[in-house]
Amino acid sequence: MNNSITPLDWDIIEYNEAWQKQEALFQQTIQQKLKNETTSNYLILCEHPHVFTLGKNGSANNLLIGNLQLRSVHAQYVETNRGGDITYHGPGQIVGYPIFDLANFDMGLKQYIFNMEEAVISTLKRIGIQSERLDGATGVWLNTAYPEKCRKICAIGVRSSHFVTMHGFALNVNTDLNYFSYINPCGFVDKGVTSIQKELGAPYSLKEIKQLLREEFNRSFLG
Repeated sequence: MNNSITPLDWDIIEYNEAWQKQEALFQQTIQQKLKNETTSNYLILCEHPHVFTLGKNGSANNLLIGNLQLRSVHAQYVETNRGGDITYHGPGQIVGYPIFDLANFDMGLKQYIFNMEEAVISTLKRIGIQSERLDGATGVWLNTAYPEKCRKICAIGVRSSHFVTMHGFALNVNTDLNYFSYINPCGFVDKGVTSIQKELGAPYSLKEIKQLLREEFNRSFLG
């Protein structure tokens, strides 16, 4: 059993290229597992050019603009095989793709998502932002006790097979939040979105947030 986490930084990468690279590691890990070989666990962090992605159970109606408008805002639209509904990825947002063999951590998918949320919550706490979970919704949120102020700072959508995971989370750091106006984020029409920059009133170092995320993932999954 190997519960160490290998960090990978793909910097700025086009969404479909990252998906293909993820898929290769995902399938490799599954094949190793089926052969009873030792598997690795990867925490991939990256940024994407503007793209809207739809989960396999989501509704395309939650994309509120058409092809011409997509081109005018320099964005792609991609239907994916992750869970969840529609979300946005773009510059200034850290996207995390943990490719973990959950058997290495002796946990199921529900606990995995809980631990991923915990790593993000702990990261935000270290820079002075109080966040939490929202009942009935994945991801990390602010001000959940006040529906009119409730806003999401981190979206989560995953895929798993043979208890190996892919896809993951998207944490808004210095994200252009205007892009969320082109969708119903994660299918919600009554909740807002926010970013670290918006909450703190100034841009924040993506390099520092990446390092904090690596530390908190290790703490959340390895104790």
